[in-house]
Amino acid sequence: MIDAALLMATSDVVIGLVVAVPVALVAGGIALVTRGRGRAGDTGGGSDGTSPGGRSGTTAVADRASATAATRTAEPSAPTVPTGAGAHPTEGSPTEAAPVDATPTPAPTPEPEAEPASYRGRLGKARGLLSGYVGAIRARGKIDGGTWDELEEALIRADVGVGATDALLDDLRARVKSGEIAGPDALVDALKADLVDMLASDASGLATVGATRPPAGPDGVERTVDVWLFVGVNGVGKTTTVGKVATRLSRDGTTVLLAAGDTFRAAAGEQLALWAERSGADIVRGSEGGDPSSVVFDAVQRASSKGVPLVLADTAGRLHNKVNLIEELKKIRRVSDRPPGHVAEVLLVLDATTGQNGLAQAKVFLEAVDVSGVVLTKLDGTAKGGIVVAIQRELGLPVKLVGLGEGADDLIDFDPEAFVDALF
Repeated sequence: MIDAALLMATSDVVIGLVVAVPVALVAGGIALVTRGRGRAGDTGGGSDGTSPGGRSGTTAVADRASATAATRTAEPSAPTVPTGAGAHPTEGSPTEAAPVDATPTPAPTPEPEAEPASYRGRLGKARGLLSGYVGAIRARGKIDGGTWDELEEALIRADVGVGATDALLDDLRARVKSGEIAGPDALVDALKADLVDMLASDASGLATVGATRPPAGPDGVERTVDVWLFVGVNGVGKTTTVGKVATRLSRDGTTVLLAAGDTFRAAAGEQLALWAERSGADIVRGSEGGDPSSVVFDAVQRASSKGVPLVLADTAGRLHNKVNLIEELKKIRRVSDRPPGHVAEVLLVLDATTGQNGLAQAKVFLEAVDVSGVVLTKLDGTAKGGIVVAIQRELGLPVKLVGLGEGADDLIDFDPEAFVDALF
């Protein structure tokens, strides 16, 4: 009885173990899976242990096992070459080095150099205005009344001026009548030659430093400093012109000193100081609203003490029809011409885009300060390039410098032949 009872008890224990151990193992596996997923950051499961899709953890494990088996039985894909520090290819899987491009890297293309200032390259607007008329004249095949109408309109629209236009056409008509000019092509060529002759001037070059100084003054003081005065109304580019001329002369070996004589425009002194720094020139400035003539006088004295042969003086450019301002310019000239100074140039700066208005300005300044030449700025920005002809023909003033752009090298000597050739 005891053996039978013991046998039955032992059997119950064995059966209990057989049932309990698998259950415990399953439960433990689920717990391990759940904890492992929690550590891996899987936050999509519900509070009842289900997966984000609503399936139990056991089902999810089974699904992953099936997917793994399917992957193992699928056709092998191309081996992946690991990248990054510490990465190694899987043992037993072949790796191939990435192909190396043997084509040499081309050298970088150098930046194109800035186009040097040239009449033909910069006078496109003026040439565009005249080209239509010239083409129409050449296409006529003969010189008739329409030819003269086309030619007159072209010259007037280019701002050559009525006086200069009449003089040119009268000369051409006489030569056609005499038989010297035959045909439209010859007429255009004769017009170009007449324009060059009209623009030519022996005084077109800038004064040579030191070449025109008179003898010492009554008190025996030697004139050792040339002064170039730059005059004109506001907005024409006087201060910029002074800076460009300073840069050009310094580059050619002439030491210059700048005088900031425009004391009424707040930014003029600062602007000229920047140009002085760029060109390596010294500068004398006065207080804002101060006496411009005193600034120029101080600049001449300083240049004389330092052995500088040339002073470039900026001046105020308020409206030219104000009598007191013209008197101010006269005073600046008188002070500048006292020994050791000598006024060698008075350059009137005109904006080419103003056209015939520039003539009115030129006449007033010519009477006030005895202008010796004209600097024509912004010539590249206008179709009315004929204003050059009007200035020299009607005022007798040589155009000495022309501005064909914004750069320091774009202010160049006036060349009548190159100018006319570029227009046609």
